[in-house]
Amino acid sequence: DAKYRTIKVPHMADSITEGTLKSWAKLVGEQVEQDEEVASIETDKVDIPVNSPVGGVIRELLAKEEDTVVVGQDLFKIEEGAAVEGGAAKPKAEEPSAPKQSESAAPAPVAQAAKPAAAPKEAVVAPAAAPAPAKESKPAVSASSPVSFGTAERSERRVKMNRMRLRISERLKQSQNTAASLTTFNEIDMSNLIDLRKTYKDDVLKTHGVKLGYMGAFVKASTHALQAVPEVNASIEGDQLVYYDYCDVSVAVATPKGLVTPVLRNTERMSIVDVEQEIANLGKKARDNKITVEDMAGGTFTISNGGVFGSLYGTPIINMPQAAILGMHAIKERPVVVNGKIEIRPMMYVALSYDHRIIDGREAVTFLVKLKEVIEDPRRLLLSV
Repeated sequence: DAKYRTIKVPHMADSITEGTLKSWAKLVGEQVEQDEEVASIETDKVDIPVNSPVGGVIRELLAKEEDTVVVGQDLFKIEEGAAVEGGAAKPKAEEPSAPKQSESAAPAPVAQAAKPAAAPKEAVVAPAAAPAPAKESKPAVSASSPVSFGTAERSERRVKMNRMRLRISERLKQSQNTAASLTTFNEIDMSNLIDLRKTYKDDVLKTHGVKLGYMGAFVKASTHALQAVPEVNASIEGDQLVYYDYCDVSVAVATPKGLVTPVLRNTERMSIVDVEQEIANLGKKARDNKITVEDMAGGTFTISNGGVFGSLYGTPIINMPQAAILGMHAIKERPVVVNGKIEIRPMMYVALSYDHRIIDGREAVTFLVKLKEVIEDPRRLLLSV
């Protein structure tokens, strides 16, 4: 007797009740193994994979791609324990026969990639018609437009914002509307940290299996400064100020769908190498689209490194409900005065955007000075000074 089972949209997180069904990994008639992914649901924070709790054959899909689905809703039916006749290879051959379904419901990045592909074709057609004498082609082009850039068309594309981008937009605007935001700056001589990295990066890689970058030092220096200036490690709840005795540092990571901020927890207990290892793990999860809501929950302070993209100077937006965010920037050689002499040093501008409702200028400047002292002389971390 065939045993059919209806699989529902799973619980995703306490704060998530619905999502958008982005794609089906399995179609009707295809074999699925236990715990194999059947669908992917996009939420405003992360993409949630839907795995089959049992093995069998998919018999019915109860929602379409791009539909909004809620927790507990019927999603698909599976014939438990069934097997595809003639092996599992046959259903795979059916996929090319239904290109419209897979193409129309593909995620936004794929759809975007398809359209630009059409433009080069048109650009190729124009030169193809040009074997005619140059004298004839020139008047034809100039008659329609005084300047030609390879195509007469001026197209535009409209792409629906995904849930994560909508949520990011909402939170950033909420931050601007809520916080009394202000930014203070400083500059850091990176010479000693660069020398430290050059000296020990090979040993760290051999011993710990992780590349030694600059983020580990900045997270530890920030933690040191947070402990020295507790107002920066705080938030507002109602009419109360909440000061955190632990340091959970959110690190901004760019992904194809938008910016995510996974959290390094209890950085006051971690070494620089521990931080680098955790950043590598979280970064890989984010890029592989496997980061979870739990990975991004909480956080008492945020670091954003625009320097990896070449940013020289910027004012980051506070990640509410946190009180401040540190912006790192590109390292550039500049002439500076050292002991009364002009020298070329690798310098970095740093910015601290902070909520003036919680933090006064004195505390904000003190925080950056503490950070600067530790980065310019990493030995201070060993002495906690």
